[in-house]
Amino acid sequence: MTDGPLIVQSDKTLLLEVDHPLADDARTSIAPFAELERAPEHVHTYRVTPLALWNARAAGHDAEQVVDALVRFSRYPVPQPLLVDVVDTMGRFGRLVLANNPAHGLVLHSNDRAVLEEVLRNKKIAPMMGARIDDDTVVVHPSERGRLKQLLLKVGWPAEDHAGYVDGEAHPIELEENGWKLRDYQRLAAQTFWAGGSGVVVLPCGAGKTLVGAAAMAEAQATTLILVTNTVAGRQWKRELIARTSLTEEEIGEYSGERKEIRPVTIATYQVITRKSKGEYKHLELFDSRDWGLIVYDEVHLLPAPVFRMTADLQSRRRLGLTATLVREDGQEGDVFSLIGPKRYDVPWRDIEAQGWIAPAECTEVRVTLTDNERLQYATAEPEERYKLCSTARTKIPVVKRVLERHPGEPTLVIGAYLDQLDELGEELDAPVIKGSTKNKEREELFDRFRRGELRTLVVSKVANFSIDLPEASVAIQVSGTFGSRQEEAQRLGRILRPKGDGRQAHFYSVVARDTLDADYAAHRQRFLAEQGYAYKIVDADDLVG
Repeated sequence: MTDGPLIVQSDKTLLLEVDHPLADDARTSIAPFAELERAPEHVHTYRVTPLALWNARAAGHDAEQVVDALVRFSRYPVPQPLLVDVVDTMGRFGRLVLANNPAHGLVLHSNDRAVLEEVLRNKKIAPMMGARIDDDTVVVHPSERGRLKQLLLKVGWPAEDHAGYVDGEAHPIELEENGWKLRDYQRLAAQTFWAGGSGVVVLPCGAGKTLVGAAAMAEAQATTLILVTNTVAGRQWKRELIARTSLTEEEIGEYSGERKEIRPVTIATYQVITRKSKGEYKHLELFDSRDWGLIVYDEVHLLPAPVFRMTADLQSRRRLGLTATLVREDGQEGDVFSLIGPKRYDVPWRDIEAQGWIAPAECTEVRVTLTDNERLQYATAEPEERYKLCSTARTKIPVVKRVLERHPGEPTLVIGAYLDQLDELGEELDAPVIKGSTKNKEREELFDRFRRGELRTLVVSKVANFSIDLPEASVAIQVSGTFGSRQEEAQRLGRILRPKGDGRQAHFYSVVARDTLDADYAAHRQRFLAEQGYAYKIVDADDLVG
């Protein structure tokens, strides 16, 4: 028995003592196979889930490594049933293998006949299968490759996909490292993805996920479809690709609400391809318009459900998902695993910060006491109205002004979820407001003015959660969010993590109404960042001085 930082419990929860000298080593060792659930000040709670174990297995970790990490860092003897369960769960991955048979095409093969018999008797799986070749092999309809992987994951027998990928239409793409170099972790991320064939790369906002995409494109040397969250993000991708690769403007097409260009490299928005007309997704032909060699999913944690369905049909294409967090509030992480691929590369945010590639950040939760009138309104409101009422309370406005006074002249983003609240803040702060209805041309002009230092404060809706490159932004003030969304919190902090020219620190403030749902949701939102090693300091609004 050692005085380790970890307490391993039989219900598969792991308690990590944050202040222990070995806590960082333990966190690094358990991160590949355990998910953070709660992160109060001194003890963080992780849970070992089947999906996390299968992700670890797909990334090359075996059960022996997992067991070793648990035993090495545990303060008390690890419950033996848990260790047996880890070995059994990880052993389920790969008993079924999807492969290409020279004579029969796509097949499902098993080295455990009983498992194959079990899944073939599943009412949803059986219709996807063709003829039985032998006792251990059955033909699979090629169009069902993605959906079959989804279902096999759900029944607890995740298949290892060795069926390979089509090369797609060749197209020369080279990285042009003039005056810059691919960072070691970016190169490793691209190489690890390429070796695995398909999957997800998880890197902090500001750590250069676009360059990982560019490096993967240079590996593929093929036509590429890039899916992004909005047109502004798409145009940033285009600028980066023109600056960092051999691609020219003519080789890169934009497929958005404004343009419909299909070129060797085509950048499309999720909104356009999921737009329905007369009950049909009429832009789906985009997926069939070229023989794509690579499909890149930017912000893969936001994949809309229709794109999941389309992705099920694209299993013969290499797929790269890029994200700062694989957390999905709808619990569909399993679909990302089965349809895009397992997590291929992940690095803790603090590691990248320690290397100087993202700015150090201080996170502060500012607690506001509602007025008697606001409290009464909140107490008597319908349950579905309460969150909006407390998170948009007018009492927050003077607090936002006080935070701005603490950071005079620093480039600041004020971020919220409710448009009437943002319009009011825009007026009070005499700052422009960017929201969904803001035309792309106006958005880009305002972002450019902010980058040049002509604008010091921007009020932004959730359109700024994703892929907006504002390198000098150093302060973010969050006034309201999408309920308890952990990935939104990560994206918002990410807006200010790009390294500053003068090396200064970033500051992330969350203004929260005390004793309300606002405080409850804030605690939930902070979980992901707590896992990354960020601690929130809680201050009272009355104690906030400039």
